[in-house]
Amino acid sequence: MENSPDFASSASVPGYRAVRVSEDSQQSRKTVDLLHGASSSPDLNTRPSLPTLQLANISLSRTRTLPSRSPKHAPSIVPTLQGITFEGENLERLRRWVLGLAIVDFDLEQGPSLRCIFPLLSLYPFEAENIAFSAFPDSTLFKEGSEIHSFRIREQSTRSNRRGSSLFECHRAPSPDGFVYGFSHFNQVKAPASKRGYSQRCIVLLTQHPYPALFCALLSKLGPLFHTHGDAILEVASHNIAKWPPPVPGTTVELGFIGSVLHVELPRDMDEQQLGNVNHLDVQLEHDWHLLACSPPFPPPSMVHIFGASLKHLWSIWECLVLCEPILIFGRSSAWTSLAIWWLRDVFRPIPWAGDFRPYFTIHDREHSALVNERPPKAGLLLGVTNPFFEKACSHWPHTLTLGGKSSSQDIPARFAGSSPGWKTKTHQRYTSKDRQLLQLSEATAGRGNATEGKLKFLPWQALTICVSVEEASFNLRRHFSCRSAALLVPLNRYLNTLIPRPSEANKTSTDLRLKPFNNANFFTSLKAHGAALPFKSSTKQREFYERWLRTPAFGLWLARQEEIVERTLANANSGKAR
Repeated sequence: MENSPDFASSASVPGYRAVRVSEDSQQSRKTVDLLHGASSSPDLNTRPSLPTLQLANISLSRTRTLPSRSPKHAPSIVPTLQGITFEGENLERLRRWVLGLAIVDFDLEQGPSLRCIFPLLSLYPFEAENIAFSAFPDSTLFKEGSEIHSFRIREQSTRSNRRGSSLFECHRAPSPDGFVYGFSHFNQVKAPASKRGYSQRCIVLLTQHPYPALFCALLSKLGPLFHTHGDAILEVASHNIAKWPPPVPGTTVELGFIGSVLHVELPRDMDEQQLGNVNHLDVQLEHDWHLLACSPPFPPPSMVHIFGASLKHLWSIWECLVLCEPILIFGRSSAWTSLAIWWLRDVFRPIPWAGDFRPYFTIHDREHSALVNERPPKAGLLLGVTNPFFEKACSHWPHTLTLGGKSSSQDIPARFAGSSPGWKTKTHQRYTSKDRQLLQLSEATAGRGNATEGKLKFLPWQALTICVSVEEASFNLRRHFSCRSAALLVPLNRYLNTLIPRPSEANKTSTDLRLKPFNNANFFTSLKAHGAALPFKSSTKQREFYERWLRTPAFGLWLARQEEIVERTLANANSGKAR
């Protein structure tokens, strides 16, 4: 990152209290000079030395380039706010929604450093490192300002301490999907006392829930207040969250947060499409917000601008997405990659998600060597990156999406990851037809500002002029591809209905009430007879598409869930008859 500042290194952090931890040996790590130190620190020209958490008996070490695999250390406790307690029922209620609020500073000598988490939280050293490096963007689009991005790191569940040490008094329950989600508000301001003239700090909200719209909205209020008023606002925010009702799936909850009221709709499950309508975007008042928890974060920037150079390729991108193809996504900032990946994750619904996605991924992530290597990338992997290192390391990936609008190569910063904005694929040939009218309106909106008059040609002798905002154009794209994902399942649901045993076919014992086996040949016979809801280019393309989709992990997960639902429903019906 350009103009990254430095922070004075000290043995103790004022205002924070170090917690006693158990002794844990640290293995020395060798520094690897890869591509002359391509770094994920906030300044690509600077190679920071190892960050250290100032704890009683444990310190964090970090190489300047790729992370080495460390042994499984015992969980440690990061410093927390001094003189503030948050325990008992309050802590339990808080952790229904969030794990904690973290403060991450950038030190010129140490790099990103996790200084504090409130309330008290146990973390493995590699989790603390992941949080620290993921909280800071590799690059920004400004010299002074703030931005919000998110990241996703794999969780290592803690185990209770049989000896009863206080180290584990604040252990956390495992997350539902095995990942911790971080939402970071990064702030950069001028600081004449700093060697580089800038001060950088992040506040990170850690949670087990993938609710991007909700937590980005919280950070948009909490971040500026924290950077203005300091640590005290963390206690206020935590007490606000502790008063919230439990997050019951499928409900709408009213949440008070620092002088605002949020009406939040929670999904029944993580694969439910929370589409709503564009009208709710116009009722976001300063103190009264209506949010769909799982929807992508609110712009700016809008999706028509982020995907500007790739709008005509969105239909190919969607096909690669639902076929569980790996996609590497370059962006000028971590905020852009986060928005793009949450949007792609959203339009995948209601198809069950069977892959992995990382809204912002750095070379310091513990899973770097597992996800980025010379082998073919894993199926269904979406990787959002900003470091130019990945352009060479992932050159063998089949699909690459570089975010941004149409521009010449001269407009791309020298250190901007990826090539010119656009979509590149080595293997994919599109199966379905585009929506030409939607594409024309989206391109017109992307090219002409916030409110656009787009002329859509429906017939050679007709034209329709429509004025839409970028928000509405972005919503129209989201609705279109969400509907396509639902349409993909129509032929499968139709055939599945023929596999449900009729009452006359089932015996009285519930063990016989099972879905009949899925037969590919019979499915394609049904597909040929009834057709598909998607606009395929030809019947041959239609069959080829579904032949590929039946081999994806998403199909296996979808079928397993359908079998579970049908068998549970049949068992309940049979038990009702028995009564």
